[in-house]
Amino acid sequence: MDIAVTGSTGLIGTRLVRDLSAEGHRVLRLVRPGSGPSGGDTAVWDPAAGTIDAAALEGIDAVVHLAGEGIAEKRWTDEQKDRILSSRTEGTGLLARTLAGLDRPPATFLSGSAIGYYGDTGDSVTDESGSAGDDFPARVCVQWEAAAAPAVEAGLRVAYLRTGIVLDAGGGALGRQLPFFRFGLGGRAGSGRQYLSWITLRDEVRAIRFLLDAGIAGPVNLTAPAPVTNAEFTKTLGRVLGRPTTILPMFGPRLLFGRELADSLLLTSQRVVPAALEAAGFSFEDPELEGGLRAVLGRSPAVASAA
Repeated sequence: MDIAVTGSTGLIGTRLVRDLSAEGHRVLRLVRPGSGPSGGDTAVWDPAAGTIDAAALEGIDAVVHLAGEGIAEKRWTDEQKDRILSSRTEGTGLLARTLAGLDRPPATFLSGSAIGYYGDTGDSVTDESGSAGDDFPARVCVQWEAAAAPAVEAGLRVAYLRTGIVLDAGGGALGRQLPFFRFGLGGRAGSGRQYLSWITLRDEVRAIRFLLDAGIAGPVNLTAPAPVTNAEFTKTLGRVLGRPTTILPMFGPRLLFGRELADSLLLTSQRVVPAALEAAGFSFEDPELEGGLRAVLGRSPAVASAA
């Protein structure tokens, strides 16, 4: 297949491009002016300016759209919130309008989103039928997905990749936490009863590759089938690393990130399950947290002691 990818230098995009290329697909990377490699299989786009090399997308088989301002990179000032929202809606809207207007449009548009769509779900199990929340991440996701409407109206198969917390030692939330846990300073946040919906990077990328062919449209939760509480995640990560864990005082993260962002990252409860993926027959390499963490961190499986 010929597959165009945005966000190809991010945590997910880098692994996706590598795996697609290894399988023999041609990957066209959409890059911003002056960023990333030029030449080869690349095309330039600039969502803020509303420009894109539409000719390069003619005849492409599928587009995987992963680009967007990192949601946890900076404090959520009004200006940063605007950047987070606009980076998603402008890029998605530009792509959707462009693809809809092509003479030979792709059949498939996999458009990034997040489980933040659902807001705080408490301990309620939530699948793709769940309603939208009303906090900042939820409002972003609602508008993010709505920006893909021109592609839907043009008849493309559009799937919204509602991604959970992606686990990888080299980046993302786990990458930022590891130094603290390795020094025995990692701990549960708040009561620890809030749910965390996670997926390993390899399953995230496998799921995206699966969706290129699966024929699914609409929202798809990219999470492992076994969400865990914050306390369980903390205990399991400490066990895998062989390190003690503690209780995380919230004043530190709130001081560093601001209260709204820190509380959203650490205290929001989301018990989200991948109903659409499982119904379509997707099989997870890492369905359970401990096995997933051991795979991600290169730790041998635990060996039960003899009775």
